[in-house]
Amino acid sequence: MTGTSSPNSAGTSGKPGDDAPVGTEGTGDDICPECQGTGRVEGRACEACRGTGIVNKGIGGA
Repeated sequence: MTGTSSPNSAGTSGKPGDDAPVGTEGTGDDICPECQGTGRVEGRACEACRGTGIVNKGIGGA
């Protein structure tokens, strides 16, 4: 999946900005592109990373 507002297969334990569930091979922590890692957008907790500043993204690529 791509984009930061798409639902993911992580279910309720994942964050909306995650590409895949945490621990999925070929993924890792990355800075949230919505809040640039601050965890805040316009004074509120970032919805994409749920205020953590970190999302799980695919790494590498083929």
